[in-house]
Amino acid sequence: MSRRGWVLFLAMGLIWGVPYLMIKVAVEEFSPATLVLARTAIAAVILVPVAATKGQLRPLLPYWRPLLAYTLVELCIPWVLLGYAEQTLSSSLTGLLVAAVPLVGALLVWVTGHERVERRRVAGLLVGFAGVALLVGFDVGSANLGALLAIVGVVVGYALGPLLLARYLAHLPALGVVAASIGLTAIGYLPVGLLQRPSRSPSAEAWLSVVGLAIVCTALAFLVFFALIAEVGPARATVITYVNPAVAIALGVLVLGESLTVSIIAGFVLILAGSVLATVRDRAPDRAAAVRDGGSSGECLAEPIPEP
Repeated sequence: MSRRGWVLFLAMGLIWGVPYLMIKVAVEEFSPATLVLARTAIAAVILVPVAATKGQLRPLLPYWRPLLAYTLVELCIPWVLLGYAEQTLSSSLTGLLVAAVPLVGALLVWVTGHERVERRRVAGLLVGFAGVALLVGFDVGSANLGALLAIVGVVVGYALGPLLLARYLAHLPALGVVAASIGLTAIGYLPVGLLQRPSRSPSAEAWLSVVGLAIVCTALAFLVFFALIAEVGPARATVITYVNPAVAIALGVLVLGESLTVSIIAGFVLILAGSVLATVRDRAPDRAAAVRDGGSSGECLAEPIPEP
């Protein structure tokens, strides 16, 4: 991988590891719905004009139904559930639990018959889910059931989103799909987000978290991610999935003073190992997938990284 590729890779690992910290700070003063509205509205103001200028919105019109379904399962539902969960769970633990997305994604791919079942992948699922069970048993035991179910909803939504995108929207401009989805989410949350807005002015720290989520972790993140795909291809770009949880854990411990337990470390190792085993493909299929999904052009993306 080139030097530019490494820079983009490390930038994405950091950018998409930070949101859990920012969400944790923001939901102290913003309701989850208001946070989603603020985040998507600001990001849409940046991304929609860029996509429109490039002519990447008009091709989406005939596919508004699958685009709406993708928006619901990838953004609308997971983002509000993520905010709700972090009202109870620590940012580091949330980031680690969401790291189970590749495991659930692999399971869904097999269940729907898109790929064959191999012993290595079955072993990966078992190892990864053992890591999740370890976390649930030791570090989530004191959390309320609602927060845990919210994370389940986030993980399932993030796993379903790429399947919908790959089946119905993969041939469309990636930036257009992302910009339209973020814009639709902002419109959808406008009534409830305004209704649940804070009764008193939020602190500067909370506002900085919201603005950081919108500009850095959403708008800039996708632009950098597309540049990463163009530089290294879609198959290699997906590896950042395994970096984000480590960043989330480190930031939660260093910035928010969250505890780093033995079960968190062990759970992280098991989830990481299981995800790698369950999702790694043979080299030949990877090259074929890269060509099918747009090669190194970055114009289309069939398997996006779920962005927190």
